[in-house]
Amino acid sequence: MVTPGTLYVVATPIGNRADLTLRARDTLAAVDLVAAEDTRYTGQFLAQLGIDKPLLALHEHNELERTPQVVARLLAGASVALVSDAGTPLVSDPGFRLVAAARAAGTRVVPVPGPCAAIAALSVAALPTDRFCFEGFLPARAAARRARLASLAAESRTLVFYEAPHRIVAALADLAAAFGAERAAMLARELTKVHETLYADSLGGLAARVRTDPDMTRGEAVLVVAGAPAAAAEGGGADDALDRLLVALLGALPLSRAVDVAVSASGRRRNIVYERALALKRAADEPAVR
Repeated sequence: MVTPGTLYVVATPIGNRADLTLRARDTLAAVDLVAAEDTRYTGQFLAQLGIDKPLLALHEHNELERTPQVVARLLAGASVALVSDAGTPLVSDPGFRLVAAARAAGTRVVPVPGPCAAIAALSVAALPTDRFCFEGFLPARAAARRARLASLAAESRTLVFYEAPHRIVAALADLAAAFGAERAAMLARELTKVHETLYADSLGGLAARVRTDPDMTRGEAVLVVAGAPAAAAEGGGADDALDRLLVALLGALPLSRAVDVAVSASGRRRNIVYERALALKRAADEPAVR
């Protein structure tokens, strides 16, 4: 069933318990130890499956100190399952240090695939999936979030973000400002749960709706956003996109730093970007004509 001295990275349901695979259930029932993000939550989950296993807490605050302990167990011949609270471990969840250390120690690491909120949302967003970019959670602070989005404004791949309910209003407003209100997007809320809802609209439309519909701010959310048009991504005929990028950057960074980030993100020549940034800054600084 399982091999001694092996670390199994096991995906668990993101909402609907029926999404647990047979292989994941068998693996959890057979390993010697389960390393869990939240032992209380995972303990209840395993109890519902009729599984009783030793649990070890491994989360973002203790992963560094707990990793040697788990690797030692693996080297001694124990089989270990790594799980997060929901979905696939390491996808915006702890586990990277453990997996890296286990591989470095020469132990076998085996994926037991299953649910992942990012892939679930992407599969129903009706946006291109041949190339996409997973960005996880955006920074919580407004200035850092806007700078991150500004650096992504010219990204041509479909973008996938996770967002907490208390930040979804601010995040959508900043996305619309950085990428343009007309950019197509989908907000997926409470995926696989009873109140699962998918909202497909432009970023501007989603930003307006989320301000007035309290249901849209309940539960964890996945945002899937269309990539930049090819012309913007290639730097040709992209003056509007460059202006949006610079406006967002200038609101969060000094002029020289904003120019550096815009050059890197857009691929445009520095002298062109600098002149445009200077013009936008001057226009913003000028008093309004009455």
